[in-house]
Amino acid sequence: MKIRTGFGFDVHKLVPGRELWLGGIRIDHTLGLLGHSDADVLIHALCDALLGAANLRDIGFHFPDTANEYKNIDSKILLRQTLALLRQKGYELGNADITVCAERPKLNPHIPAMQQCLAEVMQVDADDISIKATTTEKLGFTGREEGISAYAVVLITQTK
Repeated sequence: MKIRTGFGFDVHKLVPGRELWLGGIRIDHTLGLLGHSDADVLIHALCDALLGAANLRDIGFHFPDTANEYKNIDSKILLRQTLALLRQKGYELGNADITVCAERPKLNPHIPAMQQCLAEVMQVDADDISIKATTTEKLGFTGREEGISAYAVVLITQTK
C-alpha cells in the first residue's frame, strides 16, 4: 500500500464586520477573518495539506482568489471539491492533524463540532481528524490578535 503525507499552512487577518468561520462552523466573536472566501484558515490549511500529499499543487491553483465563482464561498465546498480531486487520483484520507493558532476566542469548546463538521464534509470518521488550539503567548501577529493561522498534516493512502 502506498502512503503519502502532506503539510498545509494558512493565515488570514482579523477584521471587524466579518463572521468568524473555523473548521466549517461559525464562532461568535467580535472579529472575523478577511479573505476572498469565508477565510476559514483551518479548512484552507487542510485543503493544502491534502492537495500537497497527492501532488495536486495548492488551494490557490484550484480555487484562485481572482475567480468570482469563489467570492465569499463556503470553504466546506472547497474541501468537498478537494476530496473529489484526491479520490479521482486514487487516494483516501488516513488521518489529519490540525493546529489553529489564535489568542481569542477560546477554541477548545468548539473542537468537537469542528471535527464532526469536517468528518461529514469529508465522509470520514471524526476520529480521523485531530484538531488542537493554541496561542502564541501574546507574541507576533497572532498574539496581537491581528490574525489567525492554521497548520495541517495529513496522511493519505492509495486506494487504486
